[in-house]
Amino acid sequence: MGVSSHLEDTDAGRPDPAPRSIRASTDTEGRSSTERLVLFTDAVTAISITLLVLPLVDLVPEAASAHKGASEVITGHFDQIWSFLLSFVVVASIWLEHHRAFSSVEKLTRSLTVWNMGWLLTIVVVPVPTEMIGAFGARDRFVATFYYSVLLASMVCRTAMLRILKTNPGLLAGDGREVRRRTQVLYTEGRLNVIAMVLALAIALAVPVLQYYSLLLLAILPRLPRLRGRRSTD
Repeated sequence: MGVSSHLEDTDAGRPDPAPRSIRASTDTEGRSSTERLVLFTDAVTAISITLLVLPLVDLVPEAASAHKGASEVITGHFDQIWSFLLSFVVVASIWLEHHRAFSSVEKLTRSLTVWNMGWLLTIVVVPVPTEMIGAFGARDRFVATFYYSVLLASMVCRTAMLRILKTNPGLLAGDGREVRRRTQVLYTEGRLNVIAMVLALAIALAVPVLQYYSLLLLAILPRLPRLRGRRSTD
C-alpha cells in the first residue's frame, strides 16, 4: 500500500470541513453586513422620527381652511406639540443608546439581527401612540399604556441584543477586556432601563397626573451605577 492510498484512507475517515465553514458563515456575518445593518437601522429611525412632525404640518392647512389665525396653529394644539417633542426626545435617546451598543460590533448573528428588527418595529410604531396622545389627550389611560408598552418593548429588545454581545465577545472589535467591561456596563444599564420603564408605567397608571413625567425615571435609575463608579474612583 502506497503513501497516497494511506492518505486517502485517512482523509476518508475525517469529517468534511466544508459543512463547518458553511455553518460558520451562516451563523455569523462579517463587518460589511454589520455596517449595512447599522445604516439600515439609522435610516429607518430617521424616517420614524420625521413622521412625528407630519401631523403638525397638517395642522397648517386645516387652520387656514377653517379661517383661523396663524397663531392658533400653536396655541390651539398644545397636546399635539407636546406629544411631538416628547417622542422626539424619546426616540433620539433610544437611538443614541442603540448607537452606543453597536459602536464596537464587528460581526452579526441571526439572533442579533432578529432582535434588532424587533427594536426597529418598536421605533416605527412610536408615531402611532404619539398621534393618539395629541388626539385623545395626555390623560387617556389606554393611550398611556400603549405608549409605555412600545417603549418597554424597545428596551427589552435592546437588552436582549446587549446580552448576546456580552455572552459573545468575539462579535466585538477592540481590546478584549475593555470591550467586555463596556458591554457589561451597557447591559446593566439596559436592564435598569427595563425596570425603570415598568416602574414608570405603574406610576402613570396609578397617578394619572404624573403620566409621561414618570419617564424621567429613565434619566435617573440607569445612571446610578455609573455615578457610584465615579464616586468610588474619586
